This record gives sequence, C-alpha cells and structure tokens, in this order.
Amino acid sequence: MARVLLHMCCGPCSITTIKELQSEGLEITGFFYNPNIHPTKEYLRRREGALEVANRFDIKVIMRDQEYDPQKWFRTMCYREENRCFHCYAMRMERAFSIGRKGNFDYVTTTLLYSRMQKHEDIKKLGEDMAQGGSAKFLYRDFRTGWKEGIETSKDWGVYRQQYCGCLYSEGDRYAKEFKETCGLKK
Repeated sequence: MARVLLHMCCGPCSITTIKELQSEGLEITGFFYNPNIHPTKEYLRRREGALEVANRFDIKVIMRDQEYDPQKWFRTMCYREENRCFHCYAMRMERAFSIGRKGNFDYVTTTLLYSRMQKHEDIKKLGEDMAQGGSAKFLYRDFRTGWKEGIETSKDWGVYRQQYCGCLYSEGDRYAKEFKETCGLKK
C-alpha cells in the first residue's frame, strides 16, 4: 500500500480529500504545518478541526506546533504581498516534502488542492517542481470536485469552518467590504 503524506490546512478541507485518497487504497498520514494562520487562537481552532477530522478517518497526524512562527512567515512575505500566496504555498509544501522524504513516504499532497479559493495551478506546479529528483512524488488530484460535500459534512460534524484563508492579509481581504461599510468609508 502506497503511503501518502497529506499536508492539512484545516479540518473542512481535509474531509473529502482524505475520503478520496482512502477510497483509492492509499495509507494517509496527515501533516499539520501552517505558520500563515493568524492569530494564534485561529491556529488552535484549525488545529483542533484537523485533528477531529483525522480522528474520524483514523489517520495519524504529524504536528509541527513547535514550528508555528507567524513572525517568520511575515518576514518571508514582506515585500511579496502581491504574490504572497505563492510564497506561502511554497513554504508549507517545502516543509511537507522534507518530512515526506525523511519519512519515506511514496507521495506528498495537500488539502490546498481542495479549495476553490486557492490558486490551484500554482499549487500543482509547485508540487511537481518540488518532487523533481526526490524520493517522494507529488500526488496531484483536483479535490475541488468534493467541495460541496466537504462543506456539508463539516457542518454536519460540527467541525470549525473558518471564513478566510488564514493569514492576516486574507482576513483583511475577506472583511474589507464590511469594514468600509461599517466605518462609512468610500467604496
């Protein structure tokens, strides 16, 4: 049975991703590494959701809580704000491939491929590039086909569902219109 290291960004994005991979007969190990999530309370809520989903599917999860360092993430994004998603994906996927190779996993993939809000082609290209010459291959799937099912299941299970990608920038983007309306600012 092929072993897959699955980078998990949160619980809801993991549901149909894990379900699909398990239906293919793959052995899944989760990997929770997300220094982009801000504030810390949000990180803890998403961490809890990821572990809850992993428990329901009976998969192990490698946690890298000791590497949660938003300051490092902000330093990496500094002056790259317009292309921050690419650099954020790269940071998390590089770490996943490092763990995947050290752990002798056959494949590495990510729940980032589930979200309709993410830059799918950038993630796919990064995964393909990072797998070059390494022992762990990139397992590409378009997990967006399970988008609605994942949302409904996360609601049914009561798994915390976030309203923004995770970083302070995405939170600002998510609530910009509401902020302007509340504060009476011009649109």
